Amino acid sequence: MRIDFQASRRSTVGAEWELALVDRRSGELRSVAEELLAAVRPEGAAEHPRIKQELLLNTIEVVSGVCRTVGEVKHDLAEALDEVHRVADPLGVELFSAGSHPFSSWYRQKVTDKERYAKLIDRTQWWGRQMLIYGVHVHVGLDHRDKVLPVLDGLLRYAPHLQALSASSPYWSGEDTGYASNRALMFQQLPTAGLPFQFREWAELEGYVEDMFTTGVIDHFSEIRWDIRPAPHFGTIEMRVCDGLPTLQEVGAISALTQCLVDDFSARLDKGETLPVLPPWHVQENKWRAARYGLDAIVILDAAGRERLVTEDLAELLDRLEPVAKRLDCARELRDVENILRVGASYQRQRAVAKQYNGSLKAVVAALVTEMRDGVPHA
Repeated sequence: MRIDFQASRRSTVGAEWELALVDRRSGELRSVAEELLAAVRPEGAAEHPRIKQELLLNTIEVVSGVCRTVGEVKHDLAEALDEVHRVADPLGVELFSAGSHPFSSWYRQKVTDKERYAKLIDRTQWWGRQMLIYGVHVHVGLDHRDKVLPVLDGLLRYAPHLQALSASSPYWSGEDTGYASNRALMFQQLPTAGLPFQFREWAELEGYVEDMFTTGVIDHFSEIRWDIRPAPHFGTIEMRVCDGLPTLQEVGAISALTQCLVDDFSARLDKGETLPVLPPWHVQENKWRAARYGLDAIVILDAAGRERLVTEDLAELLDRLEPVAKRLDCARELRDVENILRVGASYQRQRAVAKQYNGSLKAVVAALVTEMRDGVPHA
């Protein structure tokens, strides 16, 4: 099976941000996506260009266009968010984004009436119905197909850093799971989800996809739901490891870090360098550590087994990527990663709110809603 990669302008960037719809008074999820989508849909159009449907009726997704800078991405997302708020406010509906809802029950949620969603639930059953989770996906453009797999493998070295920074799903059905990102381990239960395989040649990826089609595992390339995957029709590498992010500032920070990493790898490949990679078993262990411990994770750095606290490695990484960020005009957004380290990742902030309000998860939802409204994380 031939898979054509539609090469795009190097290091263009875009983001997809999944949002939960909750009742203003109770904080419970509300299945009103169809009503909101109908209200924002332009006259005569099949759908809004920046506000999209998702698997569950308690969820919508806002997306940016293909942008040159992360600042443009944030502008697109902010405009879409404002449109949603205008139609949601009169309905008593609020928005938030986190890896999971702290207390709403998965079995009460309604699935969007669409054939591909019905097929997913029919096949995956209990695990599919459990997918009460939200994420942020960042696309970065690559100018040549031969860069895709080396960049993907290089990004696996930093997937735990991004997962730890974005971790926002400590609660599940009203319980503290003990994990920073419960979503990370929930989502990988679906077929073709989780960590990607590390292919050396494009033909190996094509062979894998052909096998998936032949054996009926997938009907479309998009059904490969890896934490990091190529998006051949967009000409991008897609970072999907992140939990839902509560604020626009955090979306910008994660987008900038992803864009800078991809651009740095792309430039190094242009110079003929070979990018360092981790053995698959180290990649797998790092994912678990980031999901469990978040910003307190000690990650494996290389095949020799050297380890380091993820926050220490992030500090060095930010300094190294600063010239890249200046070139890409996202230096301010990249430095917003430091703000996450300063005020805490969302899983830490959520637990702090619960502690302050005697374990109230309704207070946690209210805090997430306020953060989204304000656009910045609260210490």
